[in-house]
Amino acid sequence: MTTLSNVTRRGALALATGALALGLAGPAAAEVDFSGKTIEWIIPFSAGGGSDTWARFNAPLMSKYLPGNPTVVVVNEPGGGSTKGTNLFAARAKPDGLTILGTSGSTQFPYLLGDPRVRYEYKDWKIAMAAPTGGVVYTTPALGLKGPEDIGMLKGKDLVYASQGATSLDLVPLLGFKQMGFTVQHVFGFKGRGDGRLAFERGETNIDYQTSSAYIKNVQPLVDAGTAVPLFSWGVLDAAGNVVRDPTFPDLPSFPEAYQTLTGNAPSGPEYDGYVAFFTAGFPAQKMVFLPKDTPDDIVDAYQAAFEAMKADPEYQANAESVLGTYEQVTGPLAQALFDKGTTIAPELRTQVAEMLAADYGVKLGEE
Repeated sequence: MTTLSNVTRRGALALATGALALGLAGPAAAEVDFSGKTIEWIIPFSAGGGSDTWARFNAPLMSKYLPGNPTVVVVNEPGGGSTKGTNLFAARAKPDGLTILGTSGSTQFPYLLGDPRVRYEYKDWKIAMAAPTGGVVYTTPALGLKGPEDIGMLKGKDLVYASQGATSLDLVPLLGFKQMGFTVQHVFGFKGRGDGRLAFERGETNIDYQTSSAYIKNVQPLVDAGTAVPLFSWGVLDAAGNVVRDPTFPDLPSFPEAYQTLTGNAPSGPEYDGYVAFFTAGFPAQKMVFLPKDTPDDIVDAYQAAFEAMKADPEYQANAESVLGTYEQVTGPLAQALFDKGTTIAPELRTQVAEMLAADYGVKLGEE
């Protein structure tokens, strides 16, 4: 199993970075020149969510370090739980390096589940960068909670959650809330997690989660103002593959800790295994940057070199943690390992989750 602990991740990053530097020292990468060009970075989500925040933080630094200093423009193409914009990329992107795609767990999940809206194949793409992330679940103080220790007060409450869809990244909270025994109405059809947060702020929902970057930027101010109460983080994987506390949010319990507070027992069993499978694809292997498969290697190398170079930039080092959290953005072999892990699932777990979605939510995969 690919380890995602801080120590191992940094070690792998160092090896990958060293190999990349050797591989790109020659003239191949130098032959790429994007001077005067505009690169479109397709984000298949609405503005204001975690993927949008991530892309807009990286875009100007990419412009600085890609050969020829092209303009990098973030293009939001929301819809279909992220399948709309991703399908557009798959159908239209040319292998010239001028169009890249940023995916999320919400893009991986429909693919893993065989969602009929998917018209893309991950094996048709080359990965340029991968970015593990986390997420935090929060609720409203109107329900009487003051902190994570009060999570038991949610048992029996009527909870409402703004969802992009049952096969989007919101499958993780759907499975997690179900495991916890919460009574949650999942309102499907929102175009992004940013839209979900706005629904929460308007009082239309009373439980929500945001990926780390969006939580830090948009939800922590709500917590500071007393209008939101954090409950738990999804957590991260340690070297043994166990879910542990997210170092970005060390004061918040992880999902297993919150579950144990609720029930008195550690989570286990087939339902938990299904949850962990999609959590892994959705968070440790969440955000990735892709180019079409026919993109020449020198262009892919130039992108990877730019991502590595920008991480040494003082602006990146000064702001990355406050915007993205304590997660490394990686290239090379580690990015490929995350790519492989995030787009693969055991058939029995896929079947288990698909059957639950059909029985409980009327979501019948494979049917138009």
